[in-house]
Amino acid sequence: MAAAGTAAAAAYGSLKLHITPEKFYVEACDDGADDVLAIDRVSTEVTLTVKKDVPPSAVTRPIYGILGTIRLVAGTYLIVITKKKKVGEIFSHAIWKATDFDILSYKKTMLHLTDIQLQDNKVFLSMLSHVLSVDGFYFSTTYDLTHTLQRLANTSPEFQEMSLLERADPRFVWNGHLLREFAAQPEIHRFATPVMHGFITMHSCSINGKCFDWLLVSRRSCFRAGVRYYVRGIDSEGHAANFVETEQIVHYKGSKASFVQTRGSIPFFWSQRPNLKYKPKPQISKSVNHMDGFQRHFDSQIISYGKQMIVNLVNQKGSEKPLEQTFAKMVNSMANGMVRYVAFDFHKECSRMRWDRLQILMDQLAEQQDEFSYFLVDSDGKTVTQQEGIFRSNCMDCLDRTNVIQSLLARRSLQAQLQRLGVLHVGQRIEEQADFEKIYKNAWADNANACAKQYAGTGALKTDYTRTGKRTQWGLIMDGWNSLIRYYKNNFSDGFRQDAIDLFLGNYSVDEVEPASPLHVKKDWKFLALPIIMVVAFSMCIICLLMAGDTWTETLAYVLFWGSASFGTFAIILYNGKDFVDAPKLVQKEKMD
Repeated sequence: MAAAGTAAAAAYGSLKLHITPEKFYVEACDDGADDVLAIDRVSTEVTLTVKKDVPPSAVTRPIYGILGTIRLVAGTYLIVITKKKKVGEIFSHAIWKATDFDILSYKKTMLHLTDIQLQDNKVFLSMLSHVLSVDGFYFSTTYDLTHTLQRLANTSPEFQEMSLLERADPRFVWNGHLLREFAAQPEIHRFATPVMHGFITMHSCSINGKCFDWLLVSRRSCFRAGVRYYVRGIDSEGHAANFVETEQIVHYKGSKASFVQTRGSIPFFWSQRPNLKYKPKPQISKSVNHMDGFQRHFDSQIISYGKQMIVNLVNQKGSEKPLEQTFAKMVNSMANGMVRYVAFDFHKECSRMRWDRLQILMDQLAEQQDEFSYFLVDSDGKTVTQQEGIFRSNCMDCLDRTNVIQSLLARRSLQAQLQRLGVLHVGQRIEEQADFEKIYKNAWADNANACAKQYAGTGALKTDYTRTGKRTQWGLIMDGWNSLIRYYKNNFSDGFRQDAIDLFLGNYSVDEVEPASPLHVKKDWKFLALPIIMVVAFSMCIICLLMAGDTWTETLAYVLFWGSASFGTFAIILYNGKDFVDAPKLVQKEKMD
C-alpha cells in the first residue's frame, strides 16, 4: 500500500506567528526548516523569506496551522489555528482537532469605514466565528485525512509527491476557499493546512487478548453544505445536501481493513422551507429537469465508489410519500445496472418500539453487502480485497434514521473483517464482546450527534438505541427536547447559520464597494405589529379570565373577544409563516434550488 504521507508532501507542523505593523511572518519551526512566510498587510502579497528577516521587534506567538485568508468589508483577514487537541494516531500519523482560532485583520485601523460598514463587518466576523465554533474541524500535517484507505492505495507515485493541499479531495477540504491564494503558489503549500469537517474517533481495543485499533471517520462535503431546512436535494452539478462519507477502519498487526458508506439528501430538486409549522411540507420542483442533476450525482458516485445500493428510509405515507415515489421512479428511469434501490419505511416498521424489525432490512441487504465486500490490505502492503460498491443511505435529514442503519451495516462488515484477521474466533459475535460493543455503540452515537449538530443544530435523535441497542422512555423524552430545540433553531436562527456557512465556503464574496449590503433587509410593518397584537390580545384574555366582570356573560364576552383576536392574529402569522422565519440573506436559496 502506498505511503499515506511523505516528508515532501507533509505540511509544517510547528509554526510561530510574528506580527509587525507592516507584515505577518509565519515561521516554520520543524527540525531543519528555515522557511518563513511573509504576508504584506498592505499589498496582501505572500512571499517566502528566511528567519533572519523577521524583525526582533515583532510580537510572537505559537500557532498550529493557517486556515487561510478572507476578504470582508474592512479588508483581508488571516485565520489561524491557535489551539489543538490530539485525537490519536492513524498509522503513526498524529491527528488533531482544531479547538480555537483567531481572525486577524490586515488593516491596523477601521477609521476608513462608515458606521454601516463597521456594523456589516462586525456581522461578517460573527458569522466566521460561528462557523469556527461548531465542533468538528480536524487536520493532520503528515496524513491525508480527506481520502479513504482504498483511494490512497490506488494512487500514483506522482500523487505521493504532491503537497497535502494539492492531493486532498476538494469535497472534504472545508478551508479550500480560504486557501485559494495559497493554492496558486506551490512553493508555499507546506504552510497550508487542509482541514476537514465532520467526526473522528479512534480506540485501541482488545478481543480475545488481541489488540487492534478501531477508527470511525466521517467527512462532511463542503459542496451544497448548509443547514437542515434551507439546503435539501441537489444542485445543478449533482452535489447532494448533507453529503457525508463515513469510513470505519481496523488496524491489526500491520493489516488494514476499511468499510465506507455515504449518506446524502434525496438527489433531485426539492425543498422544505421553514414556515413556522412543526414539519413543513416538502415541495418537489416542477420547473426543472430532475434527471440531469440526478444522473450527474450518480455518475460521480459511481466514479468515486463503484456500485450504488440506495437505502431510502423515508415514510411511505403522508408528506414524505411523494419523495419516495419520485426517487424509486427516477432510479427505474435511469436504468443503470450499477444503481439499485431499496425502500424501507423506518418509522412504520419500527413503530411501538419494535426495533428488532430492523433485522428485516439487514437480511434484505446481506447478499448485496457480501458482494460489495470491504477494502483489506495485508501487513506486506498487498491489497487482498477491494470494496466494489457502497451503501448510500438517506432519510429526510440523513441524520437519525440513517445513522442507525449505517451502524448496523458497519457492524456486519466489522464482524467479517475481525474474523478474517483472526481477532474473532469462528462462531463468535461482536455483540457478545461486552467491552468492545460498548465502545462501538457509543462511538456511532457520538458520530450521530456530531453530524446532527453540524446540520440540524442539535444532537441526534434515537441515539439511545445506538448506544444501548434498546429504545427507552428517557430516550423518547430527550428526542422530544431535541426536536423542540431543532424547531426553534430551524425557524429563528438558521438563516444566520446558513449565511455563515455560505460566507466561509466562498458561496458569497464580500464586495468592499458594494453600495447596498444584503444584510440590510427592510422588514414589513406586520413583522413587528402582528406578534405584539397577538401577545397583547392573549394577555388580555388571561386577565379577563382572572379578573371576572360583574356578570359571567360580560366576562365571557371579553374572553371571547380577546381570545378570538389572539387566535386570529396567530392564524395570520402561521399563514404567512415563511415571512416570519429567519431566512438567509447572502445567497438566494430559491435560485440555488
